[in-house]
Amino acid sequence: MKITTVIGLIAATITTLSFIPQLIKTWKLKETKDISLLMFVTLGVGIILWIVYGFLLWDLPLILANGITFIFVLIILFFKFKYK
Repeated sequence: MKITTVIGLIAATITTLSFIPQLIKTWKLKETKDISLLMFVTLGVGIILWIVYGFLLWDLPLILANGITFIFVLIILFFKFKYK
């Protein structure tokens, strides 16, 4: 495996996992007033574009990391509306 792929996988893993503390906190506290709806909607659109870009390049780390991150963003947005 090339070093660039390894670095990409490590970066993608760290970035993707960074959403987990927010998910856990939101789920436990059932509080979302401090979460910006616009920020997460904008982030979701950006992530979709990254996924499309990943498919155009057929870059698996890019596709997987952003796919998982997009799921986390959708869960946070679900909580945002559920715990309004």
